[in-house]
Amino acid sequence: MRLIALVLILLAGAASAQDQRRPSHCIAVADAAPGLEFIHKASWTEAVPDYSVRLHYIAHASFLLQTQGGLNAITDFTGFYGSTTMIPDVVTMNHAHDTHWTANPDPAIPHALPGWGPFGEGIDHYLDLGEMLVRNVSTDIRSQFGGREDNGNSIFVFEVEGLCIGHLGHLHHEPNDEQYAALGRLDVVMVPVDGGYTMELPAMIRVVERLKSSIVIPMHWFSGYSLEAFLEGVSDRWAIDRRSGSSIEVSLRDLPPRPTVVVLRPSWLRDE
Repeated sequence: MRLIALVLILLAGAASAQDQRRPSHCIAVADAAPGLEFIHKASWTEAVPDYSVRLHYIAHASFLLQTQGGLNAITDFTGFYGSTTMIPDVVTMNHAHDTHWTANPDPAIPHALPGWGPFGEGIDHYLDLGEMLVRNVSTDIRSQFGGREDNGNSIFVFEVEGLCIGHLGHLHHEPNDEQYAALGRLDVVMVPVDGGYTMELPAMIRVVERLKSSIVIPMHWFSGYSLEAFLEGVSDRWAIDRRSGSSIEVSLRDLPPRPTVVVLRPSWLRDE
């Protein structure tokens, strides 16, 4: 009887956590078209509107994701994200270079998620925080001296407010069918567009086209040259939205008439 009671308590807790998060459609038909509404730029220190998520481009491949309920997650966490006292709830990391991870994340961070496990084995994350679900799909990565580390990189997916938000990390190859199926349809995807350190631009563009994302946010571009080359490569079929700021807020509302590349300007976090 005690065992049955314990199981019922655990199931009730899981259901309560899921009730806090609007169900997403990540695993869905690729041609399904969810609605998205762009909300004007806002400071990362302001409250996030209801039914929305804020994305702030920090630097290189690091983004801050913020929820209306106050959760903060940082991608490709290096240990430094600006002059702020904010401690993120979740950080994700990839170990391609030290610009994507740190060996010593602040112990005050509740959840530090590496995108790799023992060499060649990968790792699996499924972190349910109620308002936000964080999971990953392992991909391969180049290792030292021209080798390859199987499952050494992770594409992290954040499911929040009904949205599926993906961060491709230091992706070095086009995913296979199984990996695409595990990712599902990403409403928003952060894409490295350096053109060589990760993947050549034509291959990266094929990845984004396959994902059918509504919002594409370039990252890992080092210089204006690689960014402009990516924009030129997609401008005939995607809208280009250049922002002067570092943050946007997105909610499940109205889908833009065509897939849109949103260019954000990186900026360290600073307390106001």
